Amino acid sequence: MRIARFIDTGGLTRYGIDRGDPELEILEGDLYSGLSPTGQTATLARRLAPLVPVNIFCIGLNYRAHAAETGARLPENPVVFMKPTSALAGPDDEILLPACCTRGPEVDYEAELAVVIGKTARNVETAVALDHVLGYCCANDISARRWQKHGGGGQWVRGKSFDTFCPLGPVLVTAEEIPDPQKLRVRALLNGDVMQDGNTTDMIFSVAGLISFLSRDTRLLPGTVILTGTPAGVGFTRTPPVFLAPGDEIRIEIEGIGQLSNRVRQGRCDLGQGSTAGREN
Repeated sequence: MRIARFIDTGGLTRYGIDRGDPELEILEGDLYSGLSPTGQTATLARRLAPLVPVNIFCIGLNYRAHAAETGARLPENPVVFMKPTSALAGPDDEILLPACCTRGPEVDYEAELAVVIGKTARNVETAVALDHVLGYCCANDISARRWQKHGGGGQWVRGKSFDTFCPLGPVLVTAEEIPDPQKLRVRALLNGDVMQDGNTTDMIFSVAGLISFLSRDTRLLPGTVILTGTPAGVGFTRTPPVFLAPGDEIRIEIEGIGQLSNRVRQGRCDLGQGSTAGREN
């Protein structure tokens, strides 16, 4: 099933079955305990992110080709960081370039497969880890590179956490439609030009392996989102580097899921002139 979360023309937030047209069949119930078709339809006015996550785990350096382009050694264990849920953005929402990025362009794109946990996972074995998956969607791990590398005391979270830095969508494709998440083409297109073109076969740690690893002595609750890493082709590794600019459109495409598109706009800082809060290190 292809589940959309949307606002209809009457202003109501709903779940619906997305069949590719503006009329969606309304689903009732709960995303995690079960949604059922009602036979009624509603007209889509605005798409939302397919869910509001309870936690967002992210994996760095999980594609061999991406590790190679950065000059990094292959990790022995998954490289884990997190984004706050406040970074969430939906399909067609604008990505805001942070006003505190004051030293020139630095905001980058990262096309990623997002995994949504549907039932609590704790200490699960790799062989059964996919049983805990509700579904999959496209994600863009937006990253402010100078903040990632220098503004967070050696941790990546700060540079990955600004508002709008976690677009998700356009739909949640339930797990039975993607029996093998290790065979999916993943692309990023910037203003129509292909920047990333990889496949989940290149992952160092599989989706099932990541779920097993993250669940060790840790509950992965329903609504947990896992961003599984990005293929080669990110902007900062290019010569010259390519960063997002106001007016750009960045589109993430994943085989079997769809397209997640967002435009870029310059953000504003409303802090007073005398404040030191939020200044870049």
